[in-house]
Amino acid sequence: MDENALRAVAALLEERNAIDAEIARHIGRPMTAGHLGEWIAAQVFDIDLAAAANVRAIDGRFASGPLAGRTVNVKWYPRREGILDLTGAVHPDYYLVLAGPAAPAVTSRGGVRPWCVESVHLFDAPRLLADQRSRGVGTGTASSVPADRWAAAETYPRPADPVLAVHPGQAAVLRRFAPPQDASGIPTQRLP
Repeated sequence: MDENALRAVAALLEERNAIDAEIARHIGRPMTAGHLGEWIAAQVFDIDLAAAANVRAIDGRFASGPLAGRTVNVKWYPRREGILDLTGAVHPDYYLVLAGPAAPAVTSRGGVRPWCVESVHLFDAPRLLADQRSRGVGTGTASSVPADRWAAAETYPRPADPVLAVHPGQAAVLRRFAPPQDASGIPTQRLP
């Protein structure tokens, strides 16, 4: 038993719990990637979130712009590994994904998953689901979505899909959540 490591981790968790409680006070829900991602997306993209967090497949509706009234399911993945959790029988109009740095789906040993946003992707849900079926790929948790589909759905920072244009003010806010960088400006993804 490594008592020093256990003591250090317990102290860090105490700090993290205090930080999580402070974040929860701002977002009005417990601090999880799902809740925080939904809150960030709602703030940046003017989404009216559902009153209850347990609404099946629908996190909210776009409140303004060309997607006003359309339903959305928001995901936040600290690493973009080419997978997307697609809902069951009920589907939103869109999946809005906040994603950290792209990385292959490999072992997590020695890695870190900092809470960050490097890119934003907007998937037209009916079109994505039809594409998945035509490729013979299942839908559900951790559905494999090809890299070219991710690129075509990107709306920030390299907009490929003009449906959800990111304005300069929104881009400035999203940059606040950029991945941590090392001294050379390269995103850090491994333990030091």
